[in-house]
Amino acid sequence: MSGPAPLPRPGQGTVRQRLGEILRVDHAGELGAVAIYRGQRAVFEAVSGREKTAETLAEMEAHEQVHLERFDALLNERKVRPTLMAPFWRVAGFALGAGTALLGEKAAHACTEAVETVIEAHYAGQIAELAEREPELAAELTKFRDDELAHRDQAVAEGAREAPGYALLSAVIRAGCKAAIRISEKA
Repeated sequence: MSGPAPLPRPGQGTVRQRLGEILRVDHAGELGAVAIYRGQRAVFEAVSGREKTAETLAEMEAHEQVHLERFDALLNERKVRPTLMAPFWRVAGFALGAGTALLGEKAAHACTEAVETVIEAHYAGQIAELAEREPELAAELTKFRDDELAHRDQAVAEGAREAPGYALLSAVIRAGCKAAIRISEKA
């Protein structure tokens, strides 16, 4: 029987591996966000009188699509593979978006608030980690984080915290996001 695997030695390989994890998980997060907004939009576009909500979601989705395209480019530039979970995250994100939209506008906004709260904190940690080593990437992440904060604030203004079962719904979505982050970094 062998013992536990030795810890990696500090050095360039470790830094490269960590950067790969950061890019992989951020790409996965933006992919999931696009899917969530698509799911929500699909529901609200099918309901008469919800055109304004669908338009707002389309705008948010467009921001996330810009982020996703940038991470696509970064993965290619840095030769980092995307998460193996991408097909699952697309389906899960769409289902989460559609499911919360079917619960109503406030539940859809609660979903946005929960997701963006987790992502904002996640980006903040990455920005601090990368500030000295990768200042240009840290600056891009700062811009993306600011977009996520704007989405969160808009969701709160639209009544996210008034959703039926808000505390439970928000807690479950946040826990799911945190689990997806851990999985996507490695898988």
